[in-house]
Amino acid sequence: MAWIVLIISGVLESVWAVALAKSASFSRPVPTVVFAAALGLSMVGLGYALRSIPVGTGYAIWVGIGAVGTAIVGMVALGESTSLPRLLSLLLVVSGVVGLKLFH
Repeated sequence: MAWIVLIISGVLESVWAVALAKSASFSRPVPTVVFAAALGLSMVGLGYALRSIPVGTGYAIWVGIGAVGTAIVGMVALGESTSLPRLLSLLLVVSGVVGLKLFH
């Protein structure tokens, strides 16, 4: 259960990061509310997961999921670069996250 919560919390990290960018310095109410809700839920989920997953592993996986998810949203929905070096770098992050899970 902790791993499922950790993955969901990582996805919520992407949600709050994108909502933060869309909030225009908290001047737009809907993205600001989405940011606050996703941030709170993401942190609560991370805290729950860290009760049974070591902090180094859990935090790194949470950040990795959030970073890769946010970068993918940026590339797919926000027109950010999809250059080969950028994609290879994301693949390295995913490899690290998978490695942390496998060697947990």
